[in-house]
Amino acid sequence: MTVPAASVQAVDVSIAAQADQLVALYKDIHQHPELGFMEVRTAAIVADALRELGFEVTTGIGRTGVAAVMRNGDGPTVMYRADMDANAVAEASGFDYASTVRVVREDGTESPVAHMCGHDAHVVWMLGTARFLAGHRELWAGTAVLIGQPAEEPITGAKAMAADGLYDVIPKPDHFIGIHTAPLPVGTVVSAPGVLMAGTDQIDVTIHGVGGHGSMPQLTKDPVLMAALAITQYQSIVSRTITPQETAVLTVGSVQAGADNNVIPASALIKANIRWFDESVREKLLHGIRAITDAIAAAYEVPDALRPQYTLKGGSTPLVNDAGLAGRLADTFASVLGEHAVIRDFPPVTGSEDVHLLAGPHEDIDFTYLIVGVADPAACAAARARGELFPYSAHSPDFVVDLDAVPLGARLASYAMLELLQR
Repeated sequence: MTVPAASVQAVDVSIAAQADQLVALYKDIHQHPELGFMEVRTAAIVADALRELGFEVTTGIGRTGVAAVMRNGDGPTVMYRADMDANAVAEASGFDYASTVRVVREDGTESPVAHMCGHDAHVVWMLGTARFLAGHRELWAGTAVLIGQPAEEPITGAKAMAADGLYDVIPKPDHFIGIHTAPLPVGTVVSAPGVLMAGTDQIDVTIHGVGGHGSMPQLTKDPVLMAALAITQYQSIVSRTITPQETAVLTVGSVQAGADNNVIPASALIKANIRWFDESVREKLLHGIRAITDAIAAAYEVPDALRPQYTLKGGSTPLVNDAGLAGRLADTFASVLGEHAVIRDFPPVTGSEDVHLLAGPHEDIDFTYLIVGVADPAACAAARARGELFPYSAHSPDFVVDLDAVPLGARLASYAMLELLQR
């Protein structure tokens, strides 16, 4: 099936009429980013907009999640998720709508906040699609379920919503889609079958020692030194315990210890992240982190009462696209944008997502995850000329959503929903 020409035209007219409004909303959300489970303002924007359009809206699912349902006669139920949270990154774009927000996090630390992964665009794409669906009920039939998900970045929001009664307020979907930005040229869309993204775990390692004066380290058990040794030795887990043919990534994203130059602190915190496609690789990575850290603590004669502590936080399994659904949507996009704009074969990446965990206990839902290019084509061409794959990466201070991608993403999402809900 493909979307009829008249319906495609209706989408194009509707989104074109909304374009200025969508860009203005994008800039507003971009200027007011919120970290995971702090998305109070963004969730309110989503809930208010969907309620005004006639959706049945439930808020506060998984703390700040939003679920909205619109029933339009007999037909399939299609769920579409947009994540809402931002990153603890300082933006370097220089735009007049750049974020200057700083917040105090739950652990008491202060950090910058910016949408350096495109979730602001995700929210706007979903709201543009919602406005189209609400205004053109004659073109589709069934039930549309729209989800504003919190806390994708820490990989905890989808599980939180599913565990907090999501399926008490929405029907089980027949089809489920998610959409994400990528630094590919604007006008490009990826709809590929099979394994698309890696599994992941976030792990905090707390190394305890004995603090004291920096001038007398022999009277202490220095957790900073132990953390430094652990971090360097962690890299041997991938290079020396994982089969070279397997994919594994271990990254330390944060080290927190002490405050003064001349004070050896009593503890150090390592925030690590692992990526994997095979469960056995995951187990080797987690075991290696524990074994190395415990051995270092033992070598420095840390008492048993002060042995390292390990906290597994967010985690997700690999993301796998349903082949039939991915192919169906690829055909839809090709019929509208041309085959040149559609990438049907995309190698698995070591980025991760928790979107598919919104399915909760329902393992038989057809699911696919789409990737939409948001980079200026000229910037992409310049990057290729320099021998670089992309002009910038997600989570970097330089990440940019080209404003032309704002209405285009809403169009693509609308085509996808129409394809799955068409009469």
